[in-house]
Amino acid sequence: MTASPGSQGPAAEGFRSGFVTIVGRPNVGKSTLVNQLVGTKVAITSAKPQTTRTTIRGVRTTSSSQIVFLDTPGLHKPRTALGERTNERARASLDEVDAICVVIDASEPIGRGDGFVCELAHAAASPVVLVVNKIDAANKAAIASHLASAAAELGDFDAFVPVSARTGEGVAALLSELEPRLPEGPQYYPEGVVTDQPELFIAAELLREQLLRVTRDEVPHSITVEVEPIDDLDDDRRHPDDVLRLRAVVRVERDSQKGIVIGRDGSVLKDAATAARHELEALLGTRVFLETAVRVDRDWQRRPHALDRLGY
Repeated sequence: MTASPGSQGPAAEGFRSGFVTIVGRPNVGKSTLVNQLVGTKVAITSAKPQTTRTTIRGVRTTSSSQIVFLDTPGLHKPRTALGERTNERARASLDEVDAICVVIDASEPIGRGDGFVCELAHAAASPVVLVVNKIDAANKAAIASHLASAAAELGDFDAFVPVSARTGEGVAALLSELEPRLPEGPQYYPEGVVTDQPELFIAAELLREQLLRVTRDEVPHSITVEVEPIDDLDDDRRHPDDVLRLRAVVRVERDSQKGIVIGRDGSVLKDAATAARHELEALLGTRVFLETAVRVDRDWQRRPHALDRLGY
């Protein structure tokens, strides 16, 4: 369920609420972690770096607290105007939050990118928790060594929490660290709301996620998806009123990429759209009709006007 933030009236005495941003370099598992923290999928995931392009809010509500998690793009050295904008969003998320989670990868050595993210986090005014993710991919000795290296190389933290975003191990401990750091306050979102993302944005992201899984090299980074409601279907294509009718336009940067995304006899796009439609139907609880098209929008990642038009 989606909604916009706003106080839902006086909360019970002792009720805590606030905002926690999740930051880190690309591919450390931030989106998977946010999904685990919220308890359901609110952000798309893939093995491709820079999957997340906007800041996505995920909401976890219990009888004692409401935590709004900000899933942010991975901080990296940008090579395009899009990269510059995603970095700006990630850095902006550090302002005016109640706590910051810096995520690092237990299966890889600590690098300069991790140090850069930690410097930004420490410069903010909020408590900083270091989350060592992917402990399912490392043995206990390696995890202990990683924690020691992090303490020595990345500065002082308010807490260190090892987790596996994939399996959920350590997530309860992380929540226990975060909740007491929130101020007492109102419930910002109604019960049952898990994100404030519009339905059309969710639909676009689900289709992009499916396409990321079946494309490689430069193609995943060149894909963007726009979704709009259909209000001009011909009579012979109309559906019952209980069907949500959507049109998705997949944009790529090269003619060769268009062929890859469509696939032989349209198979790649058809399979991706079907998987996205099924997931969207389960999420929204309604039937969905999803029409698709692929268009070439040359070098859209590098053109500020194109980014403005596409909502980046």
